[in-house]
Amino acid sequence: MASISVSNPSLVSHKISPHRLQLPSDEKLVMSSTASRRTVVAAPTVRQSRGSMPEARSSLANMWREIQGSNDWKDLVKPLNPLLREEVVRYGEFVTACYKAFDLDPSSKRYLNCKFGKKSMLKQVGMEGCGYEITKYIYATPDISIPTQSGTSCSRWIGFVAVSSGNEVRRLGRRDVLVSFRGTVTNTEWIANFMSSLTPARLDPHDSRLDVKVESGFLSLYTSDDSTCKFSQGSCREQLLGEVTRIIKEYKDEEVSITLAGHSMGSSLALLFGYDLAELGLNRLDLSREIPVTVYSFGGPRVGNLGFKERCEELRVKVLRVANVNDPVTKLPGVFLNESSRIIGGKYEMPWSCLCYAHVGVELAVDFFKVQNPACVHDLETYIGLLKCPKMARVQKDGKDLLSKARKVLHARKFDGWIWQDAARQVGYLVQSLGF
Repeated sequence: MASISVSNPSLVSHKISPHRLQLPSDEKLVMSSTASRRTVVAAPTVRQSRGSMPEARSSLANMWREIQGSNDWKDLVKPLNPLLREEVVRYGEFVTACYKAFDLDPSSKRYLNCKFGKKSMLKQVGMEGCGYEITKYIYATPDISIPTQSGTSCSRWIGFVAVSSGNEVRRLGRRDVLVSFRGTVTNTEWIANFMSSLTPARLDPHDSRLDVKVESGFLSLYTSDDSTCKFSQGSCREQLLGEVTRIIKEYKDEEVSITLAGHSMGSSLALLFGYDLAELGLNRLDLSREIPVTVYSFGGPRVGNLGFKERCEELRVKVLRVANVNDPVTKLPGVFLNESSRIIGGKYEMPWSCLCYAHVGVELAVDFFKVQNPACVHDLETYIGLLKCPKMARVQKDGKDLLSKARKVLHARKFDGWIWQDAARQVGYLVQSLGF
């Protein structure tokens, strides 16, 4: 299977540990990195002067609908269009900002909340001048209690809603409503991630659509409420619907887009919200005008069944999935019951097909693995660092999985015993943290 590879990118280490439309052919875009023994240093967020790029500004303003997936990214993914690459990286950096701003210090007054106020948050994480203004912080509640840990079911900061302003509106060619979600960090969030049972979404009170099913843990995180939280009112869903609806009304006379970006668990919430918004028709201003809804998913798991995937497609919710081929999270849930196990022999649909998980959207595959740090396969900053690499070369995808890559490295190099022992231990930590 032909694919695309990036040679020797500058990867970045992850300092914060914690849907798939068929493309025109069986090919995927793959960007790969070679394992290196050198110390990896986090790459800073670089903001280029937009005023010095009038041609790029004009191009993006003119083709923003295509960049947002109006044609399912046809001819933009392979080879990767430079404007699309820039937009994917830009939205990924907004998600990284959520990790940087999340307070994980138990002794802090802002524990499990954002470290900064809305007006200063983007500046504090190095994104001053990004052209967006945060309008609301979003909180979510895992409806799960761990007996040995207090406060595990409390609401915690999950991301923010922002709106483009000033020169950024002109550069983008529209008013962009952005919702950015961080990924999994706490134990209860990991549990919610992989409860691995499908349940009807039932998000439209006028049409329950029992065939549209989603993973119960994600749905619980999206719809659960913590009445004791002093920072928020209502569930994650209620907060999002209220704020985004308010913004849509405010800018109803302008060209508007809705962009949802998230990593890991956050990508699941982004997709659920995108589906919810479209299912309720809140992105439709009238019979002839619809606000496009686009999801940028980084290292996201499967969210629902085939019925959910098909309904998202009917509602024109566009999803671009950036997925590392070695990332186990992107294979979950539904390791055995997924879109590949529905049909046997190419024509016989199995009786359990309604229970199969299915990815939504177009896949932009990347390929990286470091034997010294196996956990990097799910690292958002490594995803972004690889996407930033401009040099691309065409190669044949050999289909090697994570373990075979490790074996190849072992045969090619003579590691000291303690190095491989440390790598094996890190793999164990990764597997344990993912609940395998």
